[in-house]
Order: sequence, then C-alpha cells, then structure tokens
Amino acid sequence: MVNAPNRPRSRADLFLSFTWLALQGFGGVLAVVQRELVEKKRWMTREQFVEDWAVAQIMPGPNVVNLSLMIGGRYFGLSGALAALAGMLAAPLVIVLLLAALYGNVADTDAAQGALRGMGAVAAGLITATGIKLIAALDKNAMGLGVCIVLAALTFVAIALLRWPLAWVLLGIGGGACLWAWRVLGRLDEQRHHQTRT
Repeated sequence: MVNAPNRPRSRADLFLSFTWLALQGFGGVLAVVQRELVEKKRWMTREQFVEDWAVAQIMPGPNVVNLSLMIGGRYFGLSGALAALAGMLAAPLVIVLLLAALYGNVADTDAAQGALRGMGAVAAGLITATGIKLIAALDKNAMGLGVCIVLAALTFVAIALLRWPLAWVLLGIGGGACLWAWRVLGRLDEQRHHQTRT
C-alpha cells in the first residue's frame, strides 16, 4: 500500500488539527474527517482511511475518537494519541455543555424540533456522499471490487432491511470478510514468495 505523502509535524499539530476537525464535525463527521485527513492534510491515502475507519468503527466508542487515537499513536506513540484525543474532545466539550444549557430552555419549541429534523437530513446526505467518494478506494482492495460491493450490499440488507443487531453483522459478515481477506492475502503472499524464488 502507498504511504501518505504528509505526516503531522508535532503533537501540537495533532492537537490543533483534531480540534479544528472536531469543531467542523456537526452532524456528519465522516465527511469532514475524510476531507481533512485525506484531501487537505494528506496524512492518509484513501485506502488507508477506509481500512483505519473500518477498524475504528468496530472498536467500542465513537469512531472519530478511535481514529484520532490511532493516528496520534501511529506518529508519536502514547503522547501523540493523547494529544489527538485532547484535540478531539476539549473544545467540543465546552461547546456541547453551553449548547445543552441553552437547548434546555427551547427544546420543546417547534423551531428547535424543525431545526433538528433538517440537520438530520443534511447529516444523512453528508454520510452518503462520503461513502460514494470512498468507493474508488475499494478498487485497490486485495479482495477485489466485486467482493467489496457484495459485502457492502449484504451489510446494507442486514442492517437496513433485516434490522440485525450490529454485533451480529460484525461477527457474521465482518468475520466472513476478515477470513476471506486473510485467505486472499495469504495467496498473494505465496505468489510473491514463489516469484522471488524463481
């Protein structure tokens, strides 16, 4: 896999970058994270982002927090992970506490309810657009684009139509995908070994 062209300059860079990222993440954080880390900062390739996001998603806790810990840890170890985590949480915590205090006074009004419904539609659109943008990264996946599309379709059916619990989907479809990828990567490794011997 191709390495990303850039990397964070320091722990302070991690902290400030993740603070800025967190402050943009209203409603549809996936779109913001992908744009900031892959397209603007270029700390990750699209393929790395898809793989790391998949890992972050199956770990307990918020996906983007898990991703920040992974990126910080990759470049600066534990102190980098903590700097990225602090960036993700410090400013948003203050803002959320202030908004919660203000929202408590207007939560039952029609205007507040309408605003929340509107933001829900925008968040869904952002997530869908990012998913479509990331499909191109699956083309370089070792399992092949066809298998990835089948797995994505099975996951959609299981979650959206059959309403399976997430744990079942992760264990069933996710486990099957992991086994298939392990098998494919094992074959590729054998082919490389065979080519280097001849």
